[in-house]
Amino acid sequence: MTTTLDTIEDVQSALEAQHYIAERSLATTLFLALKMGRPLFLEGEAGVGKTEIAKVLATLLDVPLIRLQCYEGLDVHTAVYEWNYARQILQIRLFEASGERSQEAMLDEIFGPEYLIRRPLLQAIEQTDRGAPVLLIDELDRADEEFEAFLLELLSDFQVTVPELGTIQAEEPPVVVITSNRTREIHDALKRRCLYFWIDYPSRDKELAIVKSKVPEVPDKLARQVVSYVQELRHMDLYKMPGVAETLDWSRALLALSKIDLDPETVDDTLGTLLKYHDDITRIRGGASREILSHVQHGVE
Repeated sequence: MTTTLDTIEDVQSALEAQHYIAERSLATTLFLALKMGRPLFLEGEAGVGKTEIAKVLATLLDVPLIRLQCYEGLDVHTAVYEWNYARQILQIRLFEASGERSQEAMLDEIFGPEYLIRRPLLQAIEQTDRGAPVLLIDELDRADEEFEAFLLELLSDFQVTVPELGTIQAEEPPVVVITSNRTREIHDALKRRCLYFWIDYPSRDKELAIVKSKVPEVPDKLARQVVSYVQELRHMDLYKMPGVAETLDWSRALLALSKIDLDPETVDDTLGTLLKYHDDITRIRGGASREILSHVQHGVE
């Protein structure tokens, strides 16, 4: 059932009901993106909850979520459409064997809609029974600038031209969420077509609220220790800071180990749920970890 999102307060409450803790500024930007029909461009470090926004939004609107995961070398055929060549060749052989079709009729047949493989961008444009979907274009900064230029054109008109079939235009434009981890700058021309929001690492109180919402089984004291430890780590000179996703993973890992309190051995043994680079783990494990844990336990007591 579709959730009513008529006010900023509605948006913020709906997000919270889906266990997504958002400040009013983010709820306002999301509300405006929906009301104005503008793409939402989210930037921030990996693991701070950018992708989750699109997932939650699709749930709230009760529409499909279509995700395009960007990567270096992504091209139009992979992102929009391509022909099912294997099926076309098989059909050509069947036609040739029967001798019932002219070459022109055969070409018209094999370049019909049933031979078209629809990739995420075309899927998002074509109307569905459930209405316009949420289109998540994830980690756009990983794609090449050439694809970014194509995307700029697509977001202007929400239409795709297939030479053999003609132009396919969206009856109702999808709700578009674009994310970037800022490994490179996205061109200003694309950003101008979007409403922009930077999602930062959460404050201590906000992160604690997220942990309690997402992993309610974690004891209160342990949750506060976990959040405080992660907050301390983010002040360290690490190659990759742990995001909220890692905080939640660590909470679940400690819960699986039936822990009610942090101890040095457990922290060292489970650092791989927080830190994803060997150099970072080596630097923190042992003395540095014990020093952080001492500060955390003193602050939580």
